[in-house]
Amino acid sequence: MTEQGKLDLRDPDPITLRFPAIIAKQPIGDIYVASIDAESIQKITFFDVRRRIQDQRDIERYLGIQRPLNQTRVAELNKYVNYADATFPSSIIVSIDDDYAHYDSDRKELVITNTRVGEEKPSAAISSICRVIDGQHRIAGLERFEGENFDLLVSVFVGSDVSDQAYVFATVNLEQTKVNRSLAIDLFDLAKTRSPFKTCHNIAVALDRSEESPFYGKIKRLGVATAGRSARETLTQATFVDGLMPYVSSDPKHDRDILLRGNELPPVGKEELNKTVLRGLFVNGEDRKLGKIYEQYFMAVREKWRDAWDNPALGNILSKTNGYRALASIFGRVYLDAATPGDFVEMKTFMSYFDRVNVTSTYFNTENFKPGTSGESELRRFLLTNMGLK
Repeated sequence: MTEQGKLDLRDPDPITLRFPAIIAKQPIGDIYVASIDAESIQKITFFDVRRRIQDQRDIERYLGIQRPLNQTRVAELNKYVNYADATFPSSIIVSIDDDYAHYDSDRKELVITNTRVGEEKPSAAISSICRVIDGQHRIAGLERFEGENFDLLVSVFVGSDVSDQAYVFATVNLEQTKVNRSLAIDLFDLAKTRSPFKTCHNIAVALDRSEESPFYGKIKRLGVATAGRSARETLTQATFVDGLMPYVSSDPKHDRDILLRGNELPPVGKEELNKTVLRGLFVNGEDRKLGKIYEQYFMAVREKWRDAWDNPALGNILSKTNGYRALASIFGRVYLDAATPGDFVEMKTFMSYFDRVNVTSTYFNTENFKPGTSGESELRRFLLTNMGLK
């Protein structure tokens, strides 16, 4: 039987669900803001969410767009909902036909049923009562929630037509501004608990502030240029962290959850250290040493090609996004060739590898290394080949 066929089935018995709710009066009309538990939101929207994998929603068809359920996003949320600090503070938005919902003002409850007013037998399946306007990924993500309580804020439109629903959908999904990733990373500075995110953030801040650092004044802390030094800033904080993070943790969200619960990270095995070469230092709380090793590596880059590193305005790419990503991506191979994970490596040791690359600063330009991922990959191959590394 098709999913649509399942949706058209009626329940054998009447079902009535009640949820605490308040009325919010807005120009578009009344919105019922309800607290609905994870199990119930699954019950009243489950097949609706699943059907959206294959079919467009009425709202999307009305707008002439398509937004299928992203299974990768769902898998991420399946893990996230079981973290110690999991939260969905913003509202899920749904719409219900007025035949199947009403507000009990005496008890301040939103009443949802599968039976029309005045009828005794169900006229719909409870699983097809709610049409999801926004929040389908969060609902699907809660399928694997293993805790006891996860109540959701749900904004419910009762009796709205498809044009109104489409307007809300467009307002929420097409006009909202996403949070800058560098700003999100910067907020980890406020966290009280250690995490790979906070460690990488702290290292970024320290290297950006230190006058001896190769990254002095080069990092856009909130992802946007800083007044008075914009000419020197060549990397966003998010880009810097993305380069360092793979050497600290392969699953930073999971690490953060372990530490947030007051538990210790497990010892790091040899195989894991060959991939995340700085992880042992992080697990042991040696963040300062971790940051210094990374700094020494890039100090060697600056020492070898100072003009390319310090003068990005001349067309040099080395200290810009592509150059940094390529250099960061080979850091682990150079470090493993030079030392055992956990050992401190000085600039002069890293320099011995860069000295094998017999080109001057002028070589690192957009003619030799095109903008985009192709240029980044070519630079990575160029460096590794000349260093004699696999």
